[in-house]
Order: sequence, then structure tokens, then C-alpha cells
Amino acid sequence: MAENGEGLGTVPEHERILQEIESTDTACVGPTLRLPLECVCVVWHDFHVPPTCWSPEEGTAGSPQQLGDECTLRSVYDDQPNAHKKFMEKLDACIRNHDKEIEKMCNFHHQGFVDAITELLKVRTDAEKLKVQVTDTNRKFQDAGKEVIVQTEDIIRCRIQQRNITTVVEKLQLCLPVLEMYSKLKEQMSAKRYYSALKTMEQLENVYFPRVSQYRFCQLMIENLPKLREDIKEISMSDLKDFLESIRKHSDKIGETAMKQAQQQKTFSVALQKQNRVQFGKNIHFNDRIPEERNEVELKRAFEEEDENEEEVLTVQDLVDFSPVYRCLHIYSVLGDEETFENYYRKQRKKQARLVLQPQSNMHETVDGYRRYFTQIVGFFVVEDHILHVTQGLVTRAYTDELWNMALSKIIAVLRAHSSYCTDPDLVLELKNLIVLFADTLQGYGFPVNRLFDLLFEIRDQYNETLLKKWTGVFRDIFEEDNYSPIPIVNEEEYKVVISKFPFQDPDLEKQSFPKKFPMSQSVPHIYIQVKEFIYASLKFSESLHRSSTEIDDMLRKSTNLLLTRTLSSCLLNLIRKPHIGLTELVQIIINTTHLEQACRYLEDFITNITNISQETVHTTRLYGLSTFKDARHAAEGEIYTKLNQKIDEFVQLADYDWTMSEPDGRASGYLMDLINFLRSIFQVFTHLPGKVAQTACMSACQHLSTSLMQMLLDSELKQISMGAVQQFNLDVIQCELFASSEPVPGFQGDTLQLAFIDLRQLLDLFMVWDWSTYLADYGQPASKYLRVNPNTALTLLEKMKDTSKKNNIFAQFRKNDRDKQKLIETVVKQLRSLVNGMSQHT
Repeated sequence: MAENGEGLGTVPEHERILQEIESTDTACVGPTLRLPLECVCVVWHDFHVPPTCWSPEEGTAGSPQQLGDECTLRSVYDDQPNAHKKFMEKLDACIRNHDKEIEKMCNFHHQGFVDAITELLKVRTDAEKLKVQVTDTNRKFQDAGKEVIVQTEDIIRCRIQQRNITTVVEKLQLCLPVLEMYSKLKEQMSAKRYYSALKTMEQLENVYFPRVSQYRFCQLMIENLPKLREDIKEISMSDLKDFLESIRKHSDKIGETAMKQAQQQKTFSVALQKQNRVQFGKNIHFNDRIPEERNEVELKRAFEEEDENEEEVLTVQDLVDFSPVYRCLHIYSVLGDEETFENYYRKQRKKQARLVLQPQSNMHETVDGYRRYFTQIVGFFVVEDHILHVTQGLVTRAYTDELWNMALSKIIAVLRAHSSYCTDPDLVLELKNLIVLFADTLQGYGFPVNRLFDLLFEIRDQYNETLLKKWTGVFRDIFEEDNYSPIPIVNEEEYKVVISKFPFQDPDLEKQSFPKKFPMSQSVPHIYIQVKEFIYASLKFSESLHRSSTEIDDMLRKSTNLLLTRTLSSCLLNLIRKPHIGLTELVQIIINTTHLEQACRYLEDFITNITNISQETVHTTRLYGLSTFKDARHAAEGEIYTKLNQKIDEFVQLADYDWTMSEPDGRASGYLMDLINFLRSIFQVFTHLPGKVAQTACMSACQHLSTSLMQMLLDSELKQISMGAVQQFNLDVIQCELFASSEPVPGFQGDTLQLAFIDLRQLLDLFMVWDWSTYLADYGQPASKYLRVNPNTALTLLEKMKDTSKKNNIFAQFRKNDRDKQKLIETVVKQLRSLVNGMSQHT
């Protein structure tokens, strides 16, 4: 019952659904039904509904564009059995009813359709006639309007031509200025007026091209302008490179001109200063007073030379064409690439600076090498200074200062290295003058040059060294040429000549009549003159260094001290030590050094006259000639003592004693008499020496002679000695004592000189008197008669006499006296040995 009730309930629902389908737009059928896919397709087919999207998962059908997600489909059927079939049947019945209605409608309107077709067929003939008439009329109109059309076309064509001509004229009026400007640009390019060409390009781009930019020729021109700009940049850069190459080649000429102008200005200033000094009564020249008239003449000549040179003065603009730099700078400025140009210019100039600063390997050999080096550097910086002042920003003061500091460090290093090879003082002096001129020239252009003047002080020391080396040769030649004899003077003229060379003052010598002799030799005035020449040479370097007179005075005195204490002193010492310099020469050297020492105060006055700096000034340096010549004298004195002793040794070597002789010859040995005669003659020469020197030499000679004689007795090779030989030796010692007592050199007090032989005298007296008991008894006592006899010395000599007694006295054993003497000798020997051993143990 329930199932039937449910089946009956579905019929009204189906009716409602069908009504809704019929009343609903065919595009919206989908939302109405929720049917299986095949049912929906049937419904769509029957109702001519287009397919829609179907979502089996959702159970929905419909077009995405027409159906919303919110649509809810209603069910066509329930879950009742046969509901679907019943609905389909009901749907088929509905479709058949509608087909019948359509057929009825078509039948109803069929007669009207047939009538309309019949009417159209009737009108067809009239329409064809009308078409023929219209075609004919059209043909007639065409024939009648052909001439009019031709004339009209001619008029139209003329009007078009006129309009085109007007347009062309207007366009040509716009294009002609562009073409004229472009032609002008080409002419400027051909004439190398690149800056004007760039200005023309700006006008074309900003004014003319915008008016005709639509034309192809204008586009070609616009495209060609960047290439022209690049061409201008390349051409201007090429000109700049040529300019840089040109100034690199002409830097030396520019520098030479600049240095010449600085030299002329300096010469004029110096002449003017001299004139001012004369007017105020001041003069710094060497002991000379330049007359005022002479200075006026020199100043007038300087003014005349200045006037002549003014006509020939060349500036850097006269020597160098800077237009390539200006053009290139303007061109790059217009192109907005000024920074690139500045960087390139500075980079290239720095490279050229490094090349200019690179010296040649043999630059130090001649002054021309230094001059070329300096002129190139001056030329380089003169150009940079000109560029600094005539351009805005191409180079700056900071850039030039940096470049100058770099160059200055290189210049100083180069000058230090190359000047160290200079051994010629004249070359060093010329180098100094070049450096001063170089510094003055660049200082005139605003470059700081203090470091160059500091370098000159280093070179000054080197200059002094070269002078010292040169004067070493000069002094050596003077000493080689000297005869080491007092200067003979025949007449007054010769006397004045010597006095003019050397400041010698001796009233006693002046009172003597001619001929007479100066005590010094020829080397003294020559050395004095050369010292003054050295001062002159040293002063030449000190000039133009912008130093005060006090500093110049100090430099002169220091360099002169070096000459005296090092060069002259070294030459004197070398001279003194030479083998061919004898005692006479040494005596003369001592005399010479005495007079040179006295002349030092005149050298100080000479320097004072040069610098006008009083010697009483606190910081004034004194000359060290006093110590220099004292040292030389001491060395000569020591050499005198050495050579005198060597001469004594030569005579002593000639001694030929017969140590076994039984009786003495009765007179002194010949070698000793010759030695004494030699000493007498030498000490006669020593009378010109200071007293202490002669006395010391005499005492030294006597002591050395005494020592040599003592060594001869105690010589280990001498194995035996007879009493006769001792007696002969005693005769020689007596002659030595007589020589000492004859006072060969005055000034000794009492028997001071004889004390040189006291050791020999006491030893010989002991052996001659044979007073051994007294010796042994008084030994060690202050009042001992033989206080100066050493036990070792006595023992050595006694043993040699003991051996002689044994060998020569074959029959001594048969003579009682001889046997007693032999026993006495042996007894004394034993006692002396005991005494010697006791002394050694005590020690």
C-alpha cells in the first residue's frame, strides 16, 4: 500500500517538472533537473539544449558561465521504483503533443507562403526592365561625364601638384638651414676648427635637427654626429700626443732658456748688491778694495747687457705652441669628458717626468751631462707651471707640488749617487753652480728648493774631500821638490819676494847684510800659498748658498782645519817616515813646522778679512795648526831619535874586537872614533833645533850607544873574553865618556850626559880593579860603589873570562899566581850564583 501511495504521489510532481521545463529558458534546464547523464542528454536532445558541464562527483550539470555554485538541482524522481520510466514516458507524451501543435501551425500558414511566392514571380519581369533602363541611363551618364571627369582629374592633379610644391617648399625651407649648418660643420672639420665644429654640432642637435627629424637624411646626419665627435676626440688627442712628444724633445731648450734668464737676473742682482756695498763702505772681497768708479762701470755694463738681452728674451710661449692643449681641453670640455682628458694628460706627464728624471749612466763624467739633466727637468716644470696658470683645472697646485716632491726626491738621490763618483773638485764646483742655478730658477717659478740647498751641504763635504785629495798631491809635490835647506837670499828683491809669499818677521835677519838665509826651506812659503789657495777654493763653493757671513766663516775655518790636521799632517808624517829623509832633512822639517805654526795666526786674519767676521766672535772656530805642527814636530823628533840610533847601530856593527887578545892596542877602536866624529857633526846641525830637542837627541844617542856596547859584551854568541879585550873595551868607553863630558849639545847640567855610560863604567871598573870583595860586601847598599852593576851581568861576563882563562893558559896550573886567580874567579862565580839564586828566590 505504501508503494502504491508513493507511485501515485509522483504524477503531480512530474507534471510540475515538465511545466517548469517548458517555461524555463533552454540554457537553464540543467538546474531544474538532477538526472543521470543519459537522461539529461535525452532531454537536451529533445529540447535542443546545448551540452553543459557535468560534475558526477557533485551531481550537478550546467554551464560554468551560466550556472552558479549556489544553484541547487531538484530531483526528477525519488528513490521509488519505476519513477524514472514513468517520467520518461510522460516526457515522450509531452513531446508528441508539441510536435502535433507545430504541424498544425505550419499547415495554417502554408497558403500565405504560396501567395507570396506568386507575387514575387509577377514582379520579376518589371524588375528586369527597370534594371535595363537603369543600366542604359548609367551608360549615358558615363558617356556624358567622361570629358568632365577628365578635366576634373586634371584640376585635381594640378591642385595636388600645387599642394605638393607648397609642402616641398615649406619642407625645403626647414631643411636648407640644416644642410647649410651641416655643410658648415664639414668645412670646419676640414679646416681643423674642431672646437667650432663641436659648437655647430650642438646647434644642429638642439635647434635644427628637431625640425626635420622625420626625414631619413636627418637620421643619417644624427647617426653620423657621434662618429664625428669621436673623430674630433681622436684627432685632438693625436695633436696632444704630438704636443707631448714635442715638449719632451724641447724640454732641454726650454730649461736652458729659463736657466739663462735666471742667471742674467742673478748677475744683475749681484752687480747691484756690489754697488750698494761700495756706497755703504762694505766689501766682502779678499783683502781688495774695489774702487767706486770701477763698480759704476761694472754696474753700467750689467745694465747694458740686461737691455741687450731684453730684446732676445724668449718666454716659454715663444718656444712652445700650447694651442693643441687648449684645443684638446676645450673639445673635451664641450664633450663633457674633461676628467678623462685631465687624467690622460697628468698620466702622460708623469711618465715623461720619470723619463726626464732618469739620468744617463755617464752623467758624472762631464759637466755637460749634469747640465742636460737639469735643463730637461727645468723645461718640464716650466711647462707645467705655464699650464697651471693658463688653464683652469687641467693641473692644480697640489698636483704640481706632488709631482715636484716626487721629482725632488729622485733628483736628490741621483745627485747623491752620481756626485759620489766625482773626484775632480772643479767638476764638483761646476756641479754646485749648476745646482744653485737650477734651484734659483725653479724657486722663481714657486717651487720649494730648500732640500736642494741641504743637499749642497752634503756635496760641500764631498767637495772638501776632493779638495783635500787634490791638495794632498800638491803638498806631496812640494815636499818632493824641496831641497830641505834654508832659503838663500842674494838681494833685497829676492827678500821681498819671499816676504810677499810668507809672513816672516825676524828683526835680526833684517839687520843682516846680503847674502843671507831664511831659516825655513822653500816648501814653507809654497805650503802657505797653497793653504790660502785652498781657502779660496773652499770659499768658491760657499758662495751663492744663501748663507750668512758667520756660517761662511765657520765653513772656511772648519775646512781649513781639515786641511791642516788631516791632509798636511798626513803628508808631513809620510814625509818624515820616508827612508831617504835623513837627519838633516828631519831637522829642517822641524824648523819648517815651527814657522808654519807661527803663520797660522796670519791665516786666521786672512779668513777674517774675507768674511768680515771678527775672531773675537763667540762661535768663531779656531785653526788647529798649533796641534797639527806640534804633532808633526814630535813625529820628526821621534824619527830623528830613531834614525840617530839606527846610524849608531850601523857604526856598532862595524866593530871588530879580538875578544881573546892578551894586551889592548893602546888606543880606542876606529869604528868608535868615527861614530863620535859623526855625532859631533850631527849635533852641530842640531844647534838650529829647539834646545830640548837637541838635548833629548844627544841623551838618547848616548844611552843607545851605552846600551849597544853593553849588549855587545853580553852577547850570547860571545863565549869567551880575555882581560886584554876588556881593557881595550874600556878604552872605547873612556872615549864615549870624554865625548859626553865635552858637551856636544849645550844645556846639560853637570855630568848629566855622562850618566848615560854609568852602568858600563861601574861594570868595567869592577873587572879592571878586580874588587869583588867590595862588590859582594856592599851589594844592595845605597852607598855601594858598584850600585849599577847587576849580579847577572857580572856573572855572565865573569864566566866568559873564566872559560878564556882555562883555554888560553895551558900552563896556568904550573904558575901559582894563575892558579890563585883561577881559584878566585871560581870562588867569585860561586858567590855570584848564590847571590843570583837568592835574588830569584826572593823575587
